[in-house]
Amino acid sequence: MSRVLRASAIMAAGTMVSRVTGFVRTAVLAAAIGTFALGDAYNVAYTIPLILFDLLIGGILSSVVVPMIIRRQKSDPDGGRAYEQRLMTLGVVTLTLMALVAVALARPLIGLYSADWNAEKTEVAVTLARYILPQIAFFGIGAIAGAILNTRDRFAAPMWAPVLNNIVMIGVAVVYYLKLGGSGTDIGTVTDGDLLLLGLGTTAGIVAQCLVLVVSLHRVGFRFRPRFDLRNAGLGEMGRTASWTFAYVGISQLGFLITTKLASGAGERAPGAGNSAYAYAYQFFQLPYGIIAVSVITAMLPRMSRGVADGQLDTVREEFASGVRLVSVLLVPAGLLLMVLGPAVTVLIFSWGNMTVDSAVYIGNVLQVFGLALVPFSIFQLLLRVFYSFGDTRTPVFLALGNVAVNATLSLGAYYALPPRYIVMGLAFAFTVAYVVGAAVAWILAARRVGGLAGRRVAAGLSRMYLAALPSAALALGVLWLTQELTGLDALSAAIMLAAGGGLGMVLYLAIAHRMRIPEVSSIVGMVAGRVGR
Repeated sequence: MSRVLRASAIMAAGTMVSRVTGFVRTAVLAAAIGTFALGDAYNVAYTIPLILFDLLIGGILSSVVVPMIIRRQKSDPDGGRAYEQRLMTLGVVTLTLMALVAVALARPLIGLYSADWNAEKTEVAVTLARYILPQIAFFGIGAIAGAILNTRDRFAAPMWAPVLNNIVMIGVAVVYYLKLGGSGTDIGTVTDGDLLLLGLGTTAGIVAQCLVLVVSLHRVGFRFRPRFDLRNAGLGEMGRTASWTFAYVGISQLGFLITTKLASGAGERAPGAGNSAYAYAYQFFQLPYGIIAVSVITAMLPRMSRGVADGQLDTVREEFASGVRLVSVLLVPAGLLLMVLGPAVTVLIFSWGNMTVDSAVYIGNVLQVFGLALVPFSIFQLLLRVFYSFGDTRTPVFLALGNVAVNATLSLGAYYALPPRYIVMGLAFAFTVAYVVGAAVAWILAARRVGGLAGRRVAAGLSRMYLAALPSAALALGVLWLTQELTGLDALSAAIMLAAGGGLGMVLYLAIAHRMRIPEVSSIVGMVAGRVGR
């Protein structure tokens, strides 16, 4: 556990700075463009390249490329260097072509992810998409560089690189707001120059992030030399393995497409309660997952892949068990605190510039629902890595199919049954239920693969963590009620709620969990105490 904890701590530090600057980026951007027509148009245009990247190549990086690189490092006489160069060559060429095609298809892509938009809103979104879609190439090249760094157990750069992206985007959003002020949210008055600033500024941030990763890869000894002898690139093996990954990502993106269209339609029926509200709430839901779970997952996969390659299933079981415990010990209280303090978080971040307190509170209500999903979503992602370490990309496809079926069914029910203002909250609840069911099914299948995952012991540990976290949630709820009674809800009172309710609540949880001798908390407390003692 100590190896995973140390590696995860290094990554978590970078991810925390990245996510905090991401907080600022999101807040400044929302203050500049709002959550109405322009905000919805930007968020759909911004999301499409991320979707296409995941759909076309992103999924195979985590599930296929890392385990294959590790196998080639062990088996090839040159330690896999030529294989890595072929992989980078293929990525540069393929991703550049993908970006060009995506720009040419910007209009039908916007039409695919929007619903009931008028011509003006659609045209603005298409213009933004044409500026933003080229980032597919830079995003992908940086991700390949990050994957190669991970196989060398170099985790810092991939976690710190997004900080530069956030800083660039913060600067772009500030310039946009200073230039337009209160009229920056009016989709009818923004000029082509304004859209150029937003669109190319967004892409410039990804370019900077890519350059950081490429430079870091060079510093660890990787020398890129284009190699077009792709017959030796193992494309046949990669294609066979990745075909299931493409199916997994395609199914997952189908679910995201349904959610996006429903959220877009909800925004037309209840302005301000549409896709932007869902997107911003989801970003904040991803904060604790990104800081805690992604760090553990990234450290876990290479080690589990090596354990499978060496035939040591005990290593796989131990790495997974350590990962689940480390993830859950902090995500359990984080999820409960989000459920209580969601509106306080979003009022503090979003009630500035062209945003209103009511709009910020609504985003917080959606975030509260997402708080329910934090633990099951994270455990589901950890379970997928068990299958990926075996080179099994087939089983996750069927898990994704079930996940999307549950999510889509409940989402459609929410869209047609709920009042317009509550639809997005219903979509978040459908997401939660889908991952609760998905995590349960994935656990059963993964346990069969590795000969057991100590389900009873993990369930007992989770129960103790929730028991330790309940007083923290009660404290946060009390602070929330008292502050609202005395001052109402504005940015200052939200800051008090978060400092007293969230900060003291987390300290209370750590103290109770330490007294209950939950080992992961004791490890964290011991590590922090050791650092402070130095």
